[in-house]
Amino acid sequence: MSPPLLKLGAVLSTMAMISNWMSQTLPSLVGLNTTRITTSDTLTQISPKEGWQVYSSAQDPDGRCICTVVAPEQNLCSRDAKSRQLRQLLEKVQNMSQSIEVLNLRTQRDFQYVLKMETQMKGLKAKFRQIEDDRKTLMTKHFQELKEKMDELLPLIPVLEQYKTDAKLITQFKEEIRNLSTVLTGIQEEIGAYDYEELHQRVVSLETRLRDCMKKLTCGKLMKITGPITVKTSGTRFGAWMTDPLASEKNNRVWYMDSYANNKIVREYKSIADFVDGAESRTYNLPFKWAGTNHVVYNGSLYFNKYQSNIVIKYSFDTGRVLAQRSLEYAGFHNVYPYTWGGFSDIDLMADEIGLWAVYATNQNAGNIVISQLNQDTLEVLQSWSTGYPKRSAGESFMICGTLYVTNSHLTGAKVYYSYSTKTSTYEYTDIPFHNQYFHISMLDYNARDRALYAWNNGHQVLFNVTLFHIIKTEDDT
Repeated sequence: MSPPLLKLGAVLSTMAMISNWMSQTLPSLVGLNTTRITTSDTLTQISPKEGWQVYSSAQDPDGRCICTVVAPEQNLCSRDAKSRQLRQLLEKVQNMSQSIEVLNLRTQRDFQYVLKMETQMKGLKAKFRQIEDDRKTLMTKHFQELKEKMDELLPLIPVLEQYKTDAKLITQFKEEIRNLSTVLTGIQEEIGAYDYEELHQRVVSLETRLRDCMKKLTCGKLMKITGPITVKTSGTRFGAWMTDPLASEKNNRVWYMDSYANNKIVREYKSIADFVDGAESRTYNLPFKWAGTNHVVYNGSLYFNKYQSNIVIKYSFDTGRVLAQRSLEYAGFHNVYPYTWGGFSDIDLMADEIGLWAVYATNQNAGNIVISQLNQDTLEVLQSWSTGYPKRSAGESFMICGTLYVTNSHLTGAKVYYSYSTKTSTYEYTDIPFHNQYFHISMLDYNARDRALYAWNNGHQVLFNVTLFHIIKTEDDT
């Protein structure tokens, strides 16, 4: 029971006690305790000459206690003991009447408070019902949103755990390197104190462990581009240069293709050093002229777009022959859908960790970029993805781990502005700036072996370093 209801109960109980006291005690106060009362609703049978006439207690319609007292005849002496008792009784009755009136006012006030609280409680009950109904709907919605968020975050848990493990390994590597540095310093001070072969084996072992750690780094998301590093300044304003991402670690041949049209000469260098020095090792005369600057060397073969066509050519450096050629269906060519700088850059051939790709645009896709994965042997299209990014608005593009990254310009202030994942068939707008040092980029390709971007920047051959968010491949992965 709420406090107002308790208070009301106490008041009613008090009133009942007072009524009972008056009906039982009042006669004794005036010397009538020997008088027998027949009923609670009739007058007490006492002669006016002998004493008082008293009605029993009752309640009026407002709940107040009523007592009626009839005084004896006037011939009684005013100084009689019963008169004194009467005066005392009247004073007590008046005091009681006043107390009862106060209790009545409090009772009425508390009763109104109870009525008000009852109305408020009914309103709250209705609100709680509404909240309960709304809560079920909201909880269902919020639960689904939280579940989707958790589903997105769950794959990160093993990644973070692996990062913890690799962090410990790196700490161990740093400690071993410090120890080796101390040993080398000691060797300089006292030759012969340590076994050189043992020290060499420790260095080799550490290098092997570091390489094994690096092999765990598989595909990742592009986070940052730094550089460039200028390798050489040569050729015209437009061209392409590249290495083979599938070549062995000892094979560092460089291929150089100047201009974007009317040329068939490919120059080969045995290494970056020879390329810088201009020491050619071999020259190839292709059977067809190329279009654009978006060629790629992949697994020992050159892939390029045949001039004034949408045909892709596969040319073997080892045999000097064309191994395959195929038309890209509906692909625009000859400056129909080039990059912003033009130069017959309609069809861009590229390679990444996954394989060989062609990026182009078609009328069927309203001039927007189409990504096709190619079979490296037959040039057959294995699968295609249609994006919503206009090819003519792109500065350049490149593939990393099955995701196409598109720049918004070929001029100063360019940045990677858009990416499309072929794994999820989804896109997002990005903001990854890079320094266009020589103001005009006509070729930008990713090399998975070097984890770097090769660029032709206004007659300068440059390299950009890339920072990827890697997913660590553990031994439990299949």
